[in-house]
Amino acid sequence: MAVNELAAWLRLTLIPGIGGETQRQLLKARGGPEAVFSASPAALRGILGDGLVARLQSPDCHAEIEAALAWAGQPGNYILTLADAAYPQALLTAADPPVLLYAKGDIDLLNRPAFAIVGSRSATKQGEANAEAFAAALCGAGFVVVSGLAAGIDAAAHRGALKASGATIAVIGTGIDRIYPASNEALAREIAAHGVVISEFPLGTPPLPANFPRRNRLIAGLSRGTLVVEAAKQSGSLITARLAAEAGREVFAIPGSIHSPQAKGCHALIKQGAKLVESAQDILEELRWGNVANPAALPPTQEAETDPVLVALGRDPCDLDTLTERSGFAANDLLARLLPLELDGRIASLPGGRYQRLN
Repeated sequence: MAVNELAAWLRLTLIPGIGGETQRQLLKARGGPEAVFSASPAALRGILGDGLVARLQSPDCHAEIEAALAWAGQPGNYILTLADAAYPQALLTAADPPVLLYAKGDIDLLNRPAFAIVGSRSATKQGEANAEAFAAALCGAGFVVVSGLAAGIDAAAHRGALKASGATIAVIGTGIDRIYPASNEALAREIAAHGVVISEFPLGTPPLPANFPRRNRLIAGLSRGTLVVEAAKQSGSLITARLAAEAGREVFAIPGSIHSPQAKGCHALIKQGAKLVESAQDILEELRWGNVANPAALPPTQEAETDPVLVALGRDPCDLDTLTERSGFAANDLLARLLPLELDGRIASLPGGRYQRLN
């Protein structure tokens, strides 16, 4: 795309007060952004009020356009418009496709079959392990894993995909030149090197709360289905699940303990019709996708257990007093048995003096 043409696309998206739906109406009416800006005020008034017509024809965004063009001129950086062949075609059938996307990384991934994995920022160790395992298995089956680069389940899903094949898309709720949370900066760089990071927000956009629900519609729209691994009742992941269902995509959820707050959202989704899953094979069968290419990447199944501490611990988080009562071991003896299990990665210590099995 010529620089002048791309500048016109940027200009259209950077004018305050003219949202995505209005941008698309203008493009439909005039045929392209350059034609929008060359149109007479009378031709635009059927779509815009007088104030917005004046703003459209005298925009004050030259510095932002120059900064975006300079950013796009760097290796691995792209600005994709609705007119580009590389624009993700799945978004064209979803609600409110953005007129323009900023992308960093392998943009070919944007038009491969994708599947979303989302969940709680305050995830349990088991939840993160599940997210990693499902992501690796789905990548092994040929999917690109989509998530939102948030802490917890999102980050675990990206890590699982990177370990398997690198095929992952991070959809962020800030400008693409900003990473939130900062703790995921290294992960974001790895995704940009092996997968792709995308954003619809202009460069420099901070992590505003209203932007993350908007980001969620892109996660849902890019994907053939969405898996919620863990979610509290008010989790933003439930927004992604709702948007996926509204877009005609499949919704899946992993059940958990009835006592776990992080399972409440998943249980609510299952009650509403989401498909309960215990393995990636459940997802692939529902999507009629075939078999898992890497069965070893599936979450471990519960096998016969002989360790008395693990038997007493069960599958739910458990505090030390309860575990002492269940196992019959004295507290000091029990602590001595818990430590090697934790070092072996078989259990995790949780806040509040609780423990949980990881496999």
